[in-house]
Amino acid sequence: MPFILVRDGRLGRRSFLGATLAAAGAVGAPAARAAAPLTLYSAQHPQVVDLLIRRFTKETGIPVRLHAGEGPEIASQIVAEGSASPADVFFTENSPELMLLDEKGLLAPVDPATLAAVPRRYSAPDGNWVGVLARENVLAYDPSLIQKSALPQSLMDLARPHWKGKIAIAPTDADFLPLVDAVAAVQGEAAALAWLKGLKRNAALYDDDEGVVAAVNRGAVATGIINNYYWYRLRTELGAAKMRSRLYYFPPGNIGGLVNISGAAVLKSSRHSAEAERFLAFLVSRPVQEMLGRSDVDFEYPLAPGVAANPALKPFPELDPPKISVAELGDDRPAARLLREAGLI
Repeated sequence: MPFILVRDGRLGRRSFLGATLAAAGAVGAPAARAAAPLTLYSAQHPQVVDLLIRRFTKETGIPVRLHAGEGPEIASQIVAEGSASPADVFFTENSPELMLLDEKGLLAPVDPATLAAVPRRYSAPDGNWVGVLARENVLAYDPSLIQKSALPQSLMDLARPHWKGKIAIAPTDADFLPLVDAVAAVQGEAAALAWLKGLKRNAALYDDDEGVVAAVNRGAVATGIINNYYWYRLRTELGAAKMRSRLYYFPPGNIGGLVNISGAAVLKSSRHSAEAERFLAFLVSRPVQEMLGRSDVDFEYPLAPGVAANPALKPFPELDPPKISVAELGDDRPAARLLREAGLI
């Protein structure tokens, strides 16, 4: 089964455009005629999406045409396209992008059986998108540069003068936006702006979480704010023996331990809504969730109850994130405004 990916550097990391999976010869494909392709707009990790698309097409005979990039960019594109969007499904790393499209009235209701596959708190309050996977915010740190006992008890501490030159962040990375949303939700926008201004004074800036964790791992900076996924991906690439960095988990309930929800939705304008709904059901099905938990390419937490994550990860029940709902986290627009006001983007 041919699989074609075309890279486009203009979209930055995790950018894949014009990807197509042909269904010819796929197991279960209709003999009489090929199924119409499903158009997936994705802002999920490409390694994970590759795995999922291949299995979905093999099982259903439905080919998938992939358009991918950063979550905020893809969400903005869908808003601009409106009812003319060719997208059938949007699958993204962070809930605020889905909340934005839901607020714009661009998403269709998810089938109740699909919603029931994961705990309700991980999906849209109105049922217009479903949670699929989760990641936790953590600090990567170099124990040769800073002792674990000296690491902050709160994410907010990193704005204090003591941390100048000791922290790395990626403010233009889509994964940083929900963290800003969380600070604003818990502490208020004034406190969030002050925190960001403190980070601007203190932090080394990188383009993305990959850049942050690589810098910490090579000893360029003592600590860095990342999603846990990227540390494990780097360990896979380099090998455990070359990981000089470690992970630090913030104390229970601290904003720094925010859990990000990756979710998917069917576009209201979809021309293939039945196939699109089938793709959502596939994502949260127990066999697929178990496949993701067992895989050596995905270091996220499956959201289906009772499905174990990759054994390298800290067990999901042991996480104690701040009590912030996806509705309270919002749609990223306040976060983007605060980052601009702080001079970080």
